[in-house]
Amino acid sequence: MPTAVSLFTGCGGSDAGISKLGFKILMANDKLAYAKDVYQANHEETDYILDGVENLKSFPSAELLIGCYPCQGFSQGGTRDANKKINTLYLEFARALKIIKPKAFIVENVSGMIRSDFKHLLDDQVKKFTEAGYNVKYKILNASEYGVAQERKRIFIVGIGNQFHIEYAFPKPTHGVSDLLKPFRTIRDAISDLPEWPPENEYYNSDFHWYYLSRNRRRSWDEISKTIVANARHMPLHPVSPPLEKVKADVWQFSENRKARRFSYKEAARLQGFDNLIFPETEKFSLNMCCTVVGNAVPPPLFEAVASALPDIWD
Repeated sequence: MPTAVSLFTGCGGSDAGISKLGFKILMANDKLAYAKDVYQANHEETDYILDGVENLKSFPSAELLIGCYPCQGFSQGGTRDANKKINTLYLEFARALKIIKPKAFIVENVSGMIRSDFKHLLDDQVKKFTEAGYNVKYKILNASEYGVAQERKRIFIVGIGNQFHIEYAFPKPTHGVSDLLKPFRTIRDAISDLPEWPPENEYYNSDFHWYYLSRNRRRSWDEISKTIVANARHMPLHPVSPPLEKVKADVWQFSENRKARRFSYKEAARLQGFDNLIFPETEKFSLNMCCTVVGNAVPPPLFEAVASALPDIWD
């Protein structure tokens, strides 16, 4: 059984992905307490350290290192400030990489990292990881093309140790409109077995602010979901809601006078590709916390696809 260390783990989307490939995760890490609660309710065998990575001085030996360092500085929904300290947490990942010396590593982050004003940070990540002894490749992938019922573009950076003389090749899409591919997974495929109106404490049940209605946040049952976000208030609309129609620039309204609602945190987890994720009701449990850990996660099927494309170097 190959081994892995997971950093900036959150509730474990990446770890759920590699677990399906047979990896034993020796250690996981994050500083968000409820992320740890959710993770350990679903992966109780893993040692989860609740702390900032910068405070970790040692790591177990492992064959694979994975990490999804925070993206708020790069994200379209974040500050988009190239000078934010959070943008350089990749240096902590590089430090761990030099200590652990795994055979390979995988990093996931938002696609905004490739924007011109952040490209110097992406280039520096590739430089640091290359200097650590890895053949490094990166590419933007869309989760919908790998069996996730959601539009979600993310950049992956993958490195294989130079000693193997192997160049990583990203997995080809498995889902799409081509006859050679499986059909896209839809909202109906992901959540149609769940009640159309769950308990009101499972979704943000307040008025729709003008900013929320500045764009169309609804997709129908047989479409792919819009991107799941980490904010309960900004979660996309469930298809049970009436369609939205454009009134003018940045102004949309419901076309019918009937109830509308956002996705619940349980539905959001399904749309991320989790299989019935457990949300323990600890002291940190709340609607906002559930949406935060789900929205910040990487879709497990997408991470599984990237990891499955690694060569068999584990013996």
